[in-house]
Amino acid sequence: MKTPTEATESDGTPPSRDVPEAIKAIPVRHWGRYVSAVVVLVLLALLVRAFATAEGLRWGSVGDFFFDDQILEGVKNTLVVSVLAMLMGLVLGVILAVMRMSKNPVTSSVAWGYIWVFRGTPIYVQLLLWFNLALIFPILDIMPIYKDEMTDVMTPFMAALLGLGLNEAAYMAEICRAGIQSVDEGQTEASQALGMTQAQNMRRVVLPQAMRVIVPPTGNEFINLLKTSSLCSVVMYEELLRKGQNIGNTSSAVVELLMVATVWYLVITSVFSVGQYYLERRFARGSSRQLPDTPWQRARKNLFTFGRGTGSGAQGAGGIGA
Repeated sequence: MKTPTEATESDGTPPSRDVPEAIKAIPVRHWGRYVSAVVVLVLLALLVRAFATAEGLRWGSVGDFFFDDQILEGVKNTLVVSVLAMLMGLVLGVILAVMRMSKNPVTSSVAWGYIWVFRGTPIYVQLLLWFNLALIFPILDIMPIYKDEMTDVMTPFMAALLGLGLNEAAYMAEICRAGIQSVDEGQTEASQALGMTQAQNMRRVVLPQAMRVIVPPTGNEFINLLKTSSLCSVVMYEELLRKGQNIGNTSSAVVELLMVATVWYLVITSVFSVGQYYLERRFARGSSRQLPDTPWQRARKNLFTFGRGTGSGAQGAGGIGA
C-alpha cells in the first residue's frame, strides 16, 4: 500500500510542503558599548566645558588672530620648508637605498654610516649644528665654484631646510630599501632577460611596484615632518609656531596664539592625510581586487546603516550605498 506522499510523487506532481516562515534576525544588544559610549561622551563634555569656561582663556582672540597676516605667512613658510625638505629627503633616500643595497662595500658602508648618524641623533641637535656651523667654518670656500661667509649662506631657512631634509633622507632610505626589497627577484631576472640595464630595471620595473609599499609610510613621514617643522623656531626660522609665539608675547595672548597654531597644524595635516588616502588607494589598484571605500562612500554606507539599523537589513543597505 502506498503512502499519500509516494502516490503523489508517482503521479508526477510535487508533494505539498509547508513553506517555513522567514527568519527575523534580531541583533544582539551590547549594553557595554552603550555604557562606554556614555562615559566617553561625559568625559569629553567635561573637557570641553573646562576649556570653554576657563577664565584666563579668551576665545575671541583665537578667532581674531586665526587669519592674521603674520600667521598666514607662518603657515606658508611651514609648507614651503616641509615640502622642500620632503623632496630632498625623498631624492636622497632613493639614492641612499640603492647605495645601501649595492655590492660595493664602500658605497654600502657610506650609506649605512649616513643613516646611522642621522637616525641616531636628535633633529633638534642637528638644527643647532647647522645654524652654528659658522663657528667652525667662517668661510664657505668651494674653490672653483663659490666662496662666501658662512653667516650669509647659512640663513635660518637654509639651516631649517638642511636640518629637516638630511634627517628625513635617513628615514626615507630605509623606507625605500624596504619597498625595493619587497619586489620579487623574478621581476629583475625577467627584465634582465629582456635586455634591460640595471638602471632601466630599477626605473621601469622595480620602483613602480615598490611604490605600493613606499607610499603609506612616506605619507606618514611627511605628516610627521609638518609637525617637526615647529622645531625650526630654534634656528630663528619664521614658521607657524614662531610667528604665533612672537604675536603672543607682544599681545599677552600666549595660550590663545598657541591654540591658533594648534588648529592650523590640525587643518594642514588633515588636508594632507586626505591626499595620502587617495594616493594609497591609487597605488593599491594593482594588488587589491576591491579598492577601499572613499570617505564619501563610507559616509553614505553609514547613513544607510544608521537609518535601517543593524543586522541583515543593514548589510543589504550597505551594499546599496557602496
